[in-house]
Amino acid sequence: MNAIRLRRHEVTFQPESARVIIRPFIPAQARIVTSILDRALALSEADADAQLQTILAEFVSRHFDIEAVLLSHYEKVSSHITSQAPLSRVRRLLIGALFSGEYALESAALFNPSIVPHPDQSGVSGGTLRFIMSLRATGEGHISSIEFRTGIIASDGAISVEPVSRFVTVPEVVPNPTYNKKRFIIKLQEMGFEGGHATAVMSPLAEHFTLHELDESVHHVRRESKPAGRDLRRVLECIRWLADSNYELNFSSRLAMSERIIFPVSANESNGIEDARFVRFTDDDGSVMYCATYTAYNSRTILPQFIETQDFLHFRVLTLNGSAVQNKGMALFPRRIRGRYAMLSRQDDENLFIMFSDSLHYWSDPKVILRPSEMWESVKIGNCGSPIETEAGWLVITHGVGPMRKYCIGAALLDLNDPTRVIGRLREPLLSPEGNERDGYVPNVVYSCGSLLHGRELILPFAMSDKVTAIAIVSLDDLLAALGA
Repeated sequence: MNAIRLRRHEVTFQPESARVIIRPFIPAQARIVTSILDRALALSEADADAQLQTILAEFVSRHFDIEAVLLSHYEKVSSHITSQAPLSRVRRLLIGALFSGEYALESAALFNPSIVPHPDQSGVSGGTLRFIMSLRATGEGHISSIEFRTGIIASDGAISVEPVSRFVTVPEVVPNPTYNKKRFIIKLQEMGFEGGHATAVMSPLAEHFTLHELDESVHHVRRESKPAGRDLRRVLECIRWLADSNYELNFSSRLAMSERIIFPVSANESNGIEDARFVRFTDDDGSVMYCATYTAYNSRTILPQFIETQDFLHFRVLTLNGSAVQNKGMALFPRRIRGRYAMLSRQDDENLFIMFSDSLHYWSDPKVILRPSEMWESVKIGNCGSPIETEAGWLVITHGVGPMRKYCIGAALLDLNDPTRVIGRLREPLLSPEGNERDGYVPNVVYSCGSLLHGRELILPFAMSDKVTAIAIVSLDDLLAALGA
């Protein structure tokens, strides 16, 4: 293989335990909830205020608006309060604190990065690029969320990262999101619900409907179907599960990028949002959307999900449809190919596949394009993010798993007009774990979820053993030459 110039940049992204959010901390047993409330309600107003001031003195400096969060957590348990007398703000805040706890988002790891150009390039000089990097943050219980960092790549290749805020904030979950009826019905059918109760719920709804309208239709069907049998209850539960799995998020524009956290919202991702692969997608009409696939995990099953955003402030999270929506590692091409969307995937936990679709949200008929070949990838191969368009072809950064579960990063080249055709492939790894890169939560692993080109250099962020993130810079010309281009 031709020598490839690759250097590891000195920039690293280390997990920081001090970055915390406040999560509900509510016992599952109603009896315990009631006991806690009784103790809080038994305090005099003066004692309640004294306790609250002690709590605020200890925690207020760690959060943007702690009182709003505590009041929201009070509302989650307020139905257990039998007294009709209105409670003071002090008492509600104290009760909220009793049912709250801090969660350190990245106390365990900050890894599996992807990188895209920032949508705002204002004030950036020629040859310089502002970027956004997404990272998988993992904390207590191995629950993963999505964090962001921003930085600048200078014209000479120097990389600087903007300061990371001490504060982190979860977004507002839009209370009444909208849904596409056709896609919703397709997903219900894939789940095994066709006709009968499912049709009764969906038929009255418009082409685009809101959550409130869906709830009204569900309530109507429930009223008209008494007594509610087991089949009806199962259909209605799954309809609500599907609705909850498709949601919208809003961040305040006042928040710095590093302060925005996408934390699990729906039941299917209750144990983590894993390995988001962001890509800047340009449609045939010139419009731009930032898209990502990620793996939702609920401690039992995984489910590929899809994210759309134009500004990294408003996000739509969607389920995907089709028989090929399975396993991990779906990665969208950054533009259509001959009028169709294209996606890489790993259907069988061994080989790398490609598939095409007329819809961003429906995927089927995957075809194998790469199988394990060399010893370093002899267990399985996959992608390290979306393909990158070059004059020589689609550059695919791959990962290979070999002996001793060692993960290495490789590369392949696909034909621009027919990406089912592989026109080049590295025989040896582009990047292998070395030195302290081998030590971490999962040892002997280097892994990435997305790279970008800056001039004639590939900017390749990568995780080291599922712990810390670093950046490698690779000569594109050297890499294409090694791929036979």
